Amino acid sequence: MSDSASSHSKMQWQQQAEQYLRQEEYDRAATLYEQAIEAEPDVKFHYWYLGLALLLQDKATEAQTTWLMAMLDGEPEQLDRWNQDLIYVLAEEATQQATLGNNAIAFRIREQIQELCPTDLENVLSLTELAIPLERCTKDKIEAIVQLLQSETHPDIAFERLALTLEQVLNYAPLHPAAFEFARACADLAQEEDCIVRMLNLLMPVAVNVGFYQRQPEIGSKFLELGLRLDDNHPEFLTHLASQYQNADRYEEGIETAKRYYNRVENLPDKLHASQILIRGLMKTGGHWQEACEAFANQEVLLESLFSESPLDLHPLIVGRLLHTFFFAPYFRDRPQHNRRIQDQIAQLCQANVEIYAKEAIAQYRQGHRTRKAQQKPDKPLKIGYLSYCLKIHSVGWLARWLIKHHDRDRVQIYLYIIGNAKEGDSLQQWYFQQAHKIEISQNEKVLAQKIYDDEIDILVELDSITLDKTCRVVTQKPAPIQVTWLGWDASGIPTIDYFLADPYVLPASAQDYYTEKIWRLPQTYIAVDGFEMDVPTRRREDFGIDADAVVFFSAQSGMKRHIDTVRLQLKIVKAVPNSHFLLKGTGEVETIQAALRKIAEEEGVDPNRLHFLGFDPSESIHRANLTLATVVLDTYPYNGATTTLETLWMGIPLVTRVGEQFSARNSYTMMLNAGITEGIAWSAEEYVEWGIRFGTDAALRQQVSGKLLQSRQTAPLWNGKQFAREVEEAYQQMWARYLGT
Repeated sequence: MSDSASSHSKMQWQQQAEQYLRQEEYDRAATLYEQAIEAEPDVKFHYWYLGLALLLQDKATEAQTTWLMAMLDGEPEQLDRWNQDLIYVLAEEATQQATLGNNAIAFRIREQIQELCPTDLENVLSLTELAIPLERCTKDKIEAIVQLLQSETHPDIAFERLALTLEQVLNYAPLHPAAFEFARACADLAQEEDCIVRMLNLLMPVAVNVGFYQRQPEIGSKFLELGLRLDDNHPEFLTHLASQYQNADRYEEGIETAKRYYNRVENLPDKLHASQILIRGLMKTGGHWQEACEAFANQEVLLESLFSESPLDLHPLIVGRLLHTFFFAPYFRDRPQHNRRIQDQIAQLCQANVEIYAKEAIAQYRQGHRTRKAQQKPDKPLKIGYLSYCLKIHSVGWLARWLIKHHDRDRVQIYLYIIGNAKEGDSLQQWYFQQAHKIEISQNEKVLAQKIYDDEIDILVELDSITLDKTCRVVTQKPAPIQVTWLGWDASGIPTIDYFLADPYVLPASAQDYYTEKIWRLPQTYIAVDGFEMDVPTRRREDFGIDADAVVFFSAQSGMKRHIDTVRLQLKIVKAVPNSHFLLKGTGEVETIQAALRKIAEEEGVDPNRLHFLGFDPSESIHRANLTLATVVLDTYPYNGATTTLETLWMGIPLVTRVGEQFSARNSYTMMLNAGITEGIAWSAEEYVEWGIRFGTDAALRQQVSGKLLQSRQTAPLWNGKQFAREVEEAYQQMWARYLGT
């Protein structure tokens, strides 16, 4: 056979072998390569491809043996070259298989490359990227990258190539320690300005996701700290770090970072946001009351300046932040007319900005509502959308479930719009998922607003008010024709909210004079539950050195609710009741809170040893069981308890509350009335102290109230979730009829 004929024949079988590989006829390809080896035993590429054909048949051991046999007679220089040739062949095939969508095969090939050359960084990156969709991205895969990057002679590779893999790893397993180590190794290599910007853009979303939505602020703060290593004065990293330090109970660091952020920014909206974060930190510690008051006074001055400027070029992110910048007002004072005037001005300014930057979406929704309205029937089942960040293990989640559970599916279809992401292991969120006709979960408010509109929701009920910026930015676009605020907080003042669900007691009769939303008063109560799950108590009085016959006054609230004036009233009660103790529980910086409260106790003439501090319980049901430690619960003012009040009443424990004018100062009042109790309701500071002393010294009165509360479980509106659901549904039907003009 001539050389040309031989060459032609060789080309034919090579093409045939390649075709067999593409057709996944790997055994036939292997046969051709075996024949080639017999004909040309010195041509190493025949062995490389034979081994590849075997590997593609999932015969890794046979493939490795084939390659090893081909290398037995090689000199060191030859072995190095042959190894590179083999890796080239495998890498080409891995790329081809990945292009075809055969990720599992490509993954198998790249694992072989890693065995042949563990220092091939490009291969390790590609292997990790393949592992993620296959859910095989183990700790060792990421650590292999980190080790190569941290080696003294790490392979030279483009930063953007690293960033692409890092982005996928952070999206896949942001909580894994190896993911953070990978990010840190990349940050160490980010020297050029564009590389630093790329890293910052990667770190910010993962920090927010991990720290806020996945509620792991310790991990989230590590990513933010890493970002500040790259840009030590970056305002966005400073603001999120201040918040996440606070969420991780690192309050002093949170306060200092908030001050640093405040000093870094210059324009009014940013100053207001920084001030709000500072106030939050000062209040949550429970021990910086005077400084918090001064910061709040400064906040009001800044707001008046903002109203004077009335800027109409605000970024959506800034709008969301401004909407809850006045969040803490009701914690400081019970002046609803004044507070609501300011909150309404904030909401109106923000709405004016939304109307500009979201005008296309708003126009689409308004036109769509007009068109659909003409086609609606008054007696159809209503599409009710519930929008919230809190439909999970959260106070709002525990309370809202009874309405959802008892909804009449013949009257309403339930749509859930959850801000954030699905939380693995959250049993309550999983329960919500089972109740809904449709569920949408997103961190993007534009996506949620469009989904609400596309689903043709009739009434959108938001449960977050101004506690979450993204909820605010959804409702400002008005994707549903009727929008309602319920449960999560007071009304927001946002002009696109039509109704605020209340009851005859939680707002005074004159409240409509200073509320922009229409107050829709349900006939009895604005919240009802069927009860609470209970566990076995884990704490006993003897754990605190408290006698069995002692009177235990109890308060379980966050540091933000511990207004110093109310704390002094509570200590006056303790001082006046012999053999009494004060047991406190709540969020805040433990040492700071305890030191501050003991100092106030000394000022009020109360032995600090009569104060005891209860740590966190492992679950809500154990928390409720441990309420049995209490003889009497002392409520907070001007911001009452809500969930804690319901739990106290359900447990049959007497409660002392002071009633004010604002929504947050009347929660316990309406709940007590709807449980059939008036004992313990005070209308002044003096009456608050009187009730506390009466309960502390009159065992018969305590027993009488406890009996009434336990009996009320069978009769009171507060404990009738089914009746409450019917009343809410009737309200929805009336809102709908009013909207249609029927």
